[in-house]
Amino acid sequence: MRCLLSAMLMALAGMAGAGDAAAAGEAPHIDGAQLGLVWILPFVGILLSIAIMPLAAPSFWHHHFGKVSAAWTLIFLAPFAALFGLPTAIYEVMHTLILEYIPFIILLLALFTVTGGIGVSGNLHGSPTMNTALLTIGTVLAGWMGTTGAAMLLIRPLIRANDDRKHKVHVFVFFIFLVANIGGALTPLGDPPLFLGFLKGVDFFWPTSHLFMEMLVCAIVLLVIFYALDSYWYGKEGHLQRDPTPDSPVAIHGGLNILLLLGIIGAVLMSGTWKPGIAWSINHVEVGLQNLVRDILLVAITLVSIRFTSAEIRKANDFTWAPIAEVAKLFAGIFLTIIPAIAILKAGKAGAMEPLVSLVNRADGTPIDAWYFWLTGALSSFLDNAPTYLVFFNLAGGDAVMLMGTMAGTLAAISCGAVFMGANTYIGNAPNFMVKSIVESAGIRMPSFFGYMAWSCGILLPLFVIVTLIFFG
Repeated sequence: MRCLLSAMLMALAGMAGAGDAAAAGEAPHIDGAQLGLVWILPFVGILLSIAIMPLAAPSFWHHHFGKVSAAWTLIFLAPFAALFGLPTAIYEVMHTLILEYIPFIILLLALFTVTGGIGVSGNLHGSPTMNTALLTIGTVLAGWMGTTGAAMLLIRPLIRANDDRKHKVHVFVFFIFLVANIGGALTPLGDPPLFLGFLKGVDFFWPTSHLFMEMLVCAIVLLVIFYALDSYWYGKEGHLQRDPTPDSPVAIHGGLNILLLLGIIGAVLMSGTWKPGIAWSINHVEVGLQNLVRDILLVAITLVSIRFTSAEIRKANDFTWAPIAEVAKLFAGIFLTIIPAIAILKAGKAGAMEPLVSLVNRADGTPIDAWYFWLTGALSSFLDNAPTYLVFFNLAGGDAVMLMGTMAGTLAAISCGAVFMGANTYIGNAPNFMVKSIVESAGIRMPSFFGYMAWSCGILLPLFVIVTLIFFG
């Protein structure tokens, strides 16, 4: 680490002082045009660590992922503070933590806690019609309770419904496609990338109105393909043995958490519609009253769920705090190391990423939506889709008002790429691996990393070509 820090300091020594505040009383300013690509190495490093280390060194990663995240953050912050000054570094860190990271984690914590307190008991029978119905319900729920929440709520009932089926791996592959990814396109609650867009100024219901048809096309095509495949395998199995799971009525437990879920939706809606014009400045970082109230409400909802949810429900859901702790530690590093990448992108053609800017824009500066869709999606397939969304959001100008207006097609392409193509691999979206782990713990062998990609390449990539021709051509 010491050698890498020294190399970065030598490579960037000529830039010291570029980010000093322009004048007393103004926020420190970093000119992205003066930053070289070497500054994005920590960001790339942490993303590659997330993509590779759980597969290459699972034991080490499980015990030390927080340290890996902290190491990449230090590799960025130490030379940054040394070259641009401690006040500038403090401002950039506070700006990112207060306006982006903390609200992001609070929402995820609230959704994770509340949905973890909703239980579904009883036994269903995994016929093609029942399986398709469960996938449809999960796809709809994902947009309103998050892909993680919907996946965790329905995966165990789906496993129980198909415990007498011989051919059932495809059921869980399509579950990842639809419930853990594509269904999350309807609202900012559905998938982390869209919530980051909401924090950047995108209206709450903008995804609902502008991504609905894209999501509907993908969902219908996938559900039709699934029903055909499931019917084929169901027919080949012939007369099934008696379902080993005892018959019992289906019931939903944890009704309080359903009300709390509505409270989460209300709190997020409130922060996007109520504009009291009251704000506080913390080291030049403006904190609006509506956002502060939203976060306090979400924390209160989380505490109420923890206090009043039955321990039996969480035990039945195999609920633990480990997943949200992992997300919190990793995303702290991601949000901080992405700071220079965003600054460079904001510099446009004057910045070090000019080739990328030129690729996604025509000579006259107008965006090429198809490129935005596929590049955002390609990175979201192997890296985390939330920071990938931020990168291309800023590459498109970072102005939410313009992106919702004259550049609505571009924002739709970025949003669809980040949400949809997270389904291409197990590591594209957090629920993917969680579903795989739960299914395998039930004794069902899931496809390998590349085996799963064979499914996604054969089914999803042709579908995304169709989506491109219809919506982004």
